[in-house]
Amino acid sequence: MLAEFTTVFHTYWTQFLFVLPRLVMAAVLLAVTWLASSRLRSFLTARLAAHSADPLLTNFLTQVGRWLLVLSGLLLALQIIGFSGVVGGLLGGLGLSAFLVGFAFKDIAENFLAGVILAFNRPFNVNDSIQVKDHMGRVMELNLRTTRIKTYDGKDIYVPNSVLLKESVTNFTRDGFIRQNFLVGIDYDADVPTVIEAISGQLRQEDEVLQTIPHEPFIIVHELATSTVNLKVFFWTESEEYRRGVLELRSRVMNRVKTVLMAADNVSLPADIVEMQFPKNLPELRVRIIDQAPAGPPAA
Repeated sequence: MLAEFTTVFHTYWTQFLFVLPRLVMAAVLLAVTWLASSRLRSFLTARLAAHSADPLLTNFLTQVGRWLLVLSGLLLALQIIGFSGVVGGLLGGLGLSAFLVGFAFKDIAENFLAGVILAFNRPFNVNDSIQVKDHMGRVMELNLRTTRIKTYDGKDIYVPNSVLLKESVTNFTRDGFIRQNFLVGIDYDADVPTVIEAISGQLRQEDEVLQTIPHEPFIIVHELATSTVNLKVFFWTESEEYRRGVLELRSRVMNRVKTVLMAADNVSLPADIVEMQFPKNLPELRVRIIDQAPAGPPAA
């Protein structure tokens, strides 16, 4: 029994010593390949950045170059050890295994190919504010499989590239300009042209509101509602800082309009008219009106 164990151990030890140089060579090759891939990434980043102003494309191509080098080193290491023939024989002889492997990596391949398409022809750039499905935020980077979006509440969302390729993507900052609007309800007795001119004057006082063609502001009568004439105010601004800059500007414009209209003598901002109905069998409803005005001096 001991003699058989010694013979088996000696056989395996001999085989290990025979394969050991190949293992060492393969390990060294993998280490060199990994270090070279890091150097290659830095080299490609510097060279591509010098010839391209597109950081998303630069980052994507450097990742592709790095992982192609790593994959080549891994295949060469397997060839040195002698495993590539065994693996190739297994995959070539077992069509079912090849089918299962291909099916398992279908999503990865799909997202990778979608990333290649997005890298060269895409609807967004770095720092663009986009919305895809229910996700809205700023584009941070394009990876081999996903695109990282930073939401406005500080979350990082990794959207699969295939989703960005298949779904509708809304880009709020690609053009560089964006139009905002809001409603103003005024009384039916108000002079509409006068109110429009007052609102236009407030829009001209905001430097960030564009005044040149084709981005000049305009105001229209949008709706004749139950209790108000609704005016709709449209204005354009630059969209580089969409979430904060654009919305803060909209808030300032609305506050300006409210202030100037409330200060005008012939303009009122009436509340909605509400009709109340009571049950017919209600016997009696007493209403008391309380005068909130300060009481004057007592009559003599």
